Amino acid sequence: MFLSVFDMFKVGIGPSSSHTMGPMVAAARFLDALRASPFHPRGLKASLHGSLAFTGIGHATDRATILGLAGFSPETYDAEKAEAALARIRETGMIEAPGLPPLLFAPSNDLAFDYGPALPGHANGMILTATDAEGDVLMQETYYSIGGGFVLTAAELAEAGGAKARARADVPHPFESAAEMLEMAGKSGLSIAAMKRANELKFRSAAELDRGMARIWEVMNACISRGMEGTGILPGGLKVRRRAKGIHDALLAERGLNLAPPHTINDWMSLYAMAVNEENAAGGQVVTAPTNGAAGVVPAVIRYWLDHVPGAAPSRVGEFLLTAAAIGGLCKHNASISGAECGCQAEVGSAAAMAAAGFCAVMGGTPEQVENAAEIALEHHLGMTCDPVKGLVQVPCIERNGLGAIKAVSAASLSLRGDGQHLVSLDVCIETMRQTGRDMHEKYKETSLGGLAVNVPNC
Repeated sequence: MFLSVFDMFKVGIGPSSSHTMGPMVAAARFLDALRASPFHPRGLKASLHGSLAFTGIGHATDRATILGLAGFSPETYDAEKAEAALARIRETGMIEAPGLPPLLFAPSNDLAFDYGPALPGHANGMILTATDAEGDVLMQETYYSIGGGFVLTAAELAEAGGAKARARADVPHPFESAAEMLEMAGKSGLSIAAMKRANELKFRSAAELDRGMARIWEVMNACISRGMEGTGILPGGLKVRRRAKGIHDALLAERGLNLAPPHTINDWMSLYAMAVNEENAAGGQVVTAPTNGAAGVVPAVIRYWLDHVPGAAPSRVGEFLLTAAAIGGLCKHNASISGAECGCQAEVGSAAAMAAAGFCAVMGGTPEQVENAAEIALEHHLGMTCDPVKGLVQVPCIERNGLGAIKAVSAASLSLRGDGQHLVSLDVCIETMRQTGRDMHEKYKETSLGGLAVNVPNC
């Protein structure tokens, strides 16, 4: 199935792409379906299941669902208007969505957290319902937030295999595995970024593509800059202090005195990533890359490349993003990018593979070296669990992005020292991630029922 660079990199809000953005998108889709229906609803209900229930409050899933039903979307989110809308809904017990009559919705009664077994399609499931004046069901839909802000109905999830097969011939280079990607690169003489670009141009003009990628990097970079200036305590009750500004100030002071040891470069990479993920934890604007929980890795490596590597050029950021998106698409298509499905190996692991590939490409790597870089980065995240303390995207998530960025650069550097020939292929590594995620106990997959989440005090 074709996954655009704009599928892998989406502008949205924190703290979670699957638990915040996804439910908001699902609610907006339900409103669209309701507007197109012959029904005359009087009320709305929502229930959250599986991982959406277990970590829903920490991930602001309840807020996102309510705001989605009120007509808000991640792309145009206005925090001030959102707070006003939430206060109004809680006070009146009514939702006023554009194009629909006022609808009864009391959050304390009409939004349920179901802590029983997950729905059958995916760990992140939710059911949205429209009712009549008597409270009887007029329309109901099940949605699954499958990671990275992607949302499917139950029917769409069941049909996904057929859609994948139909989409295969729609682009010039329809690779569905790393092996196919390398074979097509060899036959065409094109880089991975060039093949990805040709695929993108089937759906949009070159100007639209370049403008869109420039916007993605603009938002990423602005997020880093905001994060390096932010101070205070992150919301949610863990009392986690924002650290990026202090680290940045210290690094600048050391640079001025020329006293910093060589390994300080790792601190710069961690800084850039942590700045993004502190912004994400605070509910700020971020870019899914490929998820919010892993949003810091790719922008951190791009910023490292631009600020610290001689010869780096902003004009090549698009090449980085296209290469990274190609690798991210393989991870999503053949395994998962969802922490609730495969643990954090699917989030920070996939992000590190994407960043390693992009960095290797702009450093002059061949397609074989790019594939090798992605494999090295992913391989050394295999088995990583998703165990956020108190269900918040803070501990261990913020630092984990910093270490993911360091691994990505190291992986690319190792691959560039070789000729691209290696024992474990990216395809094997992605399949191993899928199998490991399948076998991983549910308590280690974004439920906050195991690991650090139960061994670290929540307050």
